[in-house]
Amino acid sequence: MHNAGLIARYREHLPVSDTTRIITLNEGSTPLVAAPALGAALHPKLEVYLKYEGLNPTGSFKDRGMTMAITKALEEGYEMVMCASTGNTSASAAAYAARAGIKCIVLIPQGKIALGKLSQAMVHGAQVIQIHGNFDEALTLVRKICENFPVALVNSINPFRIEGQKTGAFEILDDFGGVAPDFQCMPVGNAGNITAYWKGYREYHALGKSDGLPRMMGFQAAGSAPIVLGHPVLEPHTFATAIRIGNPASWKTAEEARDQSGGMIDMVTDDEIRDAYKLVARTEGIFCEPASAASIAGLAKLSREGFFDTVTPRQGDRIRVICILTGHGLKDPDNAIAAASEPYTVEPKEEQILELLGFSPALV
Repeated sequence: MHNAGLIARYREHLPVSDTTRIITLNEGSTPLVAAPALGAALHPKLEVYLKYEGLNPTGSFKDRGMTMAITKALEEGYEMVMCASTGNTSASAAAYAARAGIKCIVLIPQGKIALGKLSQAMVHGAQVIQIHGNFDEALTLVRKICENFPVALVNSINPFRIEGQKTGAFEILDDFGGVAPDFQCMPVGNAGNITAYWKGYREYHALGKSDGLPRMMGFQAAGSAPIVLGHPVLEPHTFATAIRIGNPASWKTAEEARDQSGGMIDMVTDDEIRDAYKLVARTEGIFCEPASAASIAGLAKLSREGFFDTVTPRQGDRIRVICILTGHGLKDPDNAIAAASEPYTVEPKEEQILELLGFSPALV
């Protein structure tokens, strides 16, 4: 099936008209990968699926919202867009702005962005400005500039971003023939994505296109967990740079998603995220960026605490859980290298290689 992009696929559910010029890189329609080995490693009752958003055009879920945000910015006559970013938003905004033929300005916290993401924004021709400050300060500046000058803000507080991102929920329900999962686990940074997925699930259910609603389970990094703590974190810290956000723009709507769905927003440590990051790569062959692994770290934490022991599945005897993997592992190669084993170095001799493999040369 040709993927014409998510606006073409879900046009009837999105705020576009027949005359809207669609800016697309054929995003969406990402795979929903069954993860039986991962599920078995965590809890015998779990049926786990991974929504692999790292296979979007710029390598993250941000493309879902950006196709809508840039499409609408162009429709409204803007020639310049701007965003604050910890990385993925900048890469996506730069790519879609390039596609549309308009200028993109990116504000980033100096030294707090993975090189794989920064390089994307720069190669697409965005003007990248580093500030001596954190993401929250960058977003405050962007909001003020966009309010006072003819510049479109394309962070997730832009309602069109949420409209695009809700299509992830549509795809999951379509893949399951309208049967809603029991739980959805996902990372929470600026909190637009948990807001968007919940909107998508509710819209499909209201139209009779699904049989129910999942419980939304969001996970913040322990050093950047303002929603869990109940107050902004002035100096957020975590190696999972994509969720290093101390005052989420979509805080209120994330809490609504949690409360309306009967879910939770919890936190996981950097060590738990690192363990999950390696676990999914080694059990299922899927390489995600560290922030993505917060969804699996959260699922693992709930499993260890016995959360699923008393849960009754909506259908059948297995608890169906979707983990959203928000970005590709190549977004953050430094952390991948740090998590991997050092390669062995030997002379170009068969015996030395066989010894490492535990084979006896006598067997050859």
